Amino acid sequence: MEFTASSSFAYQFAKNEVLPLVDHMPEVTSGSPFRLKDLTFKVMDEKLTAEQLQMSVAQSDGKTTTIRSLIRFWSLTIATSTKRYVPLGKGSFRKETEQDFDPTAVVDAPFDDEDEETDEFGGSVYAFTFPSLAKQGQSFPIKVGKTAGDVQKRVLEQCKCSAVFEQPQVLGAWKVNRVGPTELAIHNVLKARGKWREDAPGKEWFDTTMSEVEAILKFVSEGV
Repeated sequence: MEFTASSSFAYQFAKNEVLPLVDHMPEVTSGSPFRLKDLTFKVMDEKLTAEQLQMSVAQSDGKTTTIRSLIRFWSLTIATSTKRYVPLGKGSFRKETEQDFDPTAVVDAPFDDEDEETDEFGGSVYAFTFPSLAKQGQSFPIKVGKTAGDVQKRVLEQCKCSAVFEQPQVLGAWKVNRVGPTELAIHNVLKARGKWREDAPGKEWFDTTMSEVEAILKFVSEGV
């Protein structure tokens, strides 16, 4: 495909060049864990020049990022949103096997969030709970998470692989420029206030209120 220094090219290159080639690499076909970032860089270095990879692309917020970073971002985003590989955490994946379709293997899956490599890009911080947990005028369990994609879809994907029997209730979603640092700041403030639910089936549940979450977001958003 013809090279252009644009977000559109980075997306198409990730979708049509990087991931199809990664699918057939020995590191993937063996069924062993692999780092998607490393294999993505391998394809980029083979297909594009160092000069092309370092070209800058202007983003909607006025900042710039390189073609290399955009391709890495889109490769990860496409792979995770389409469930192309089994996520193992910390940027590692493996090829899907028949065992992954065993319902007993996913019934207790934790509420994991998206890979850390999306952190420096724009996205959404969101909060959700379940109707049976929600309370008026007092704290109740709320999950604060992040996504580079659609919030409703992301929440439903998490709950589909977890032991829950009611539809999640999205309480709020906020667009931010650097989704990882923003989410982490909210988590850290809530933890410092003793709101973290250590016994929850995931690391991002807090006994809090929406007004508290919104106040923290307003406080930290100017600094990230």
